[in-house]
Amino acid sequence: MTDTIDVIVASEEHIPYVPTILKTIESAAKVRGTGIAKRTTEYVEQKMREGKAIIALINGEFAGFCYIESWGNKQYVANSGLIVVEKFRGHGLAKQIKWKAFRLSREMFPDAKLFGLTSGAAVMKINTELGYVPVTFAQLTDDEAFWRGCQGCINHDVLDRTDRKYCICTAMLYDPKVHDLYHYKTT
Repeated sequence: MTDTIDVIVASEEHIPYVPTILKTIESAAKVRGTGIAKRTTEYVEQKMREGKAIIALINGEFAGFCYIESWGNKQYVANSGLIVVEKFRGHGLAKQIKWKAFRLSREMFPDAKLFGLTSGAAVMKINTELGYVPVTFAQLTDDEAFWRGCQGCINHDVLDRTDRKYCICTAMLYDPKVHDLYHYKTT
């Protein structure tokens, strides 16, 4: 029997998966020993209601998740909370989720710069394939609400001690103006 893999924009019908999503994120953070910003049940539910979340289901079972959020007056968009359930890892599902989140971000916010913070090599590789480049934290949004979201991360003290100049995570940015210009020159 072939597995049915659905990587889709989450909606209100997916809200029952939220406790599992949050538990999966928390478990992954503990195993990795690195930071993943904690989010509330209400926050993740809101992302689903707004059509700003991607969920992956395999035969109807929760397999992965990611959400998008705009910052700085919609000038910046972050793809955050990327997670794949351990038993479904190693099959390219994170890449499918990230690509779907990227496309959704570009559709909803076509002129925004997309960014992410990650400490994971796999996510850095996916981001690079999408056209993101490593940048300094100063090149990201200055929206205080975004930076408050980092407070739930185990490494937040590093960010505070360095006045938001450095952290354990790597900052990566996709600027559609730069990327589209580069793509135009090379094709």
